[in-house]
Amino acid sequence: MGLLKSLWPTPFKIKEHDVVSLVVQLIIFLVICAVVGFLIGILAAIPILGIIFSIIGSLMEIYSLVGIVLCILKFLGMVK
Repeated sequence: MGLLKSLWPTPFKIKEHDVVSLVVQLIIFLVICAVVGFLIGILAAIPILGIIFSIIGSLMEIYSLVGIVLCILKFLGMVK
């Protein structure tokens, strides 16, 4: 559990059954991932570096998906 808390610290700031903290954290995840995804999409158009930025973009999507799942699990009280 310590590894999860070090990689995804923001989902563990959510209080159980507190809708406001859940919505705030989900908005943070979505906005940051959208902005970074947009920048990676622009940089992926460069021919040589496009492969590297495509891989980074895929990892960013996985990171955000896991973060959102952890937010929901913390909200429901399944993760301590």
